[in-house]
Amino acid sequence: MATANIKDVKRRMKSVESTMQITKAMELVASSKLRKAKERAEACQPYFAQMYETMCDILSAKDFKSEFMSKRHLKASLIVVIAGDRGLAGGFNHNVLKMAQQRIDELNKKGETFKILPVGKKAVEYFSKRGYEVYSSYQNVAEELSFEDAESISAEIVKGFEFNKYGTVELLYTHFVSALMQTPESIAVLPVEGQTEAKSNCPLTIYEPSAEAVFDGIVPKYVTGLIYCAIVNSFVSEQAARRTAMESASDNASEMIDKLSLLYNRARQAQITQEINEIVAGSMFGGK
Repeated sequence: MATANIKDVKRRMKSVESTMQITKAMELVASSKLRKAKERAEACQPYFAQMYETMCDILSAKDFKSEFMSKRHLKASLIVVIAGDRGLAGGFNHNVLKMAQQRIDELNKKGETFKILPVGKKAVEYFSKRGYEVYSSYQNVAEELSFEDAESISAEIVKGFEFNKYGTVELLYTHFVSALMQTPESIAVLPVEGQTEAKSNCPLTIYEPSAEAVFDGIVPKYVTGLIYCAIVNSFVSEQAARRTAMESASDNASEMIDKLSLLYNRARQAQITQEINEIVAGSMFGGK
């Protein structure tokens, strides 16, 4: 019986050790991807900041009107949800999808219609399985995201807004705060009225052919920058969350191995003691 227990413990130790090797490898991969993704996220910030500042400057003009600013009477909304393409990242996917579900429930209570544009395999799977109307979907684009990819997504969003397929566009993604903190956030993308603080840093700037024409030309690029930054931020958050999850899993595996080693040593010691007792008892009876 003791021999069987020792074999079970040894088999369990080997299984946990194999799992720990996998989690350690995944932790190293996530750490490597995290460094590269952070650099990419930091590089895109100046572009978006400049675009935002230019929009604020144009919006400071008096009697300014644009189709991208006007509120539509349509009750349909487009919800862009950015999640990951893989799991094993702690609560990363769950948190942003939970926020999206809460927003959907709010719209259902108000009797408003909506379409979903999921980005990331986990988001596509979540909404497809639940039978929601998926406007369009994108998978496996985050890791090797190019500006052209973001431009393709934003062009589809802007085109649908221009053709009155929906009246508002919301963006849900995970914002990277630090390696230990990532928070799901929601941003109103379109219309842009009220989404920017109109303050002019260059009051003497003249826009040709008009401020409205320049603004209408900038909005698609602004949306592209927003989508690009959101996907990059989400990917950084995913790698940070996965690294933390795998680090925790490795620590737990190490702790479990220590406990199993102690259990194995005790069982082995008990077996040896039993064998010695049997030898001693045998020799005593043999002597008689």
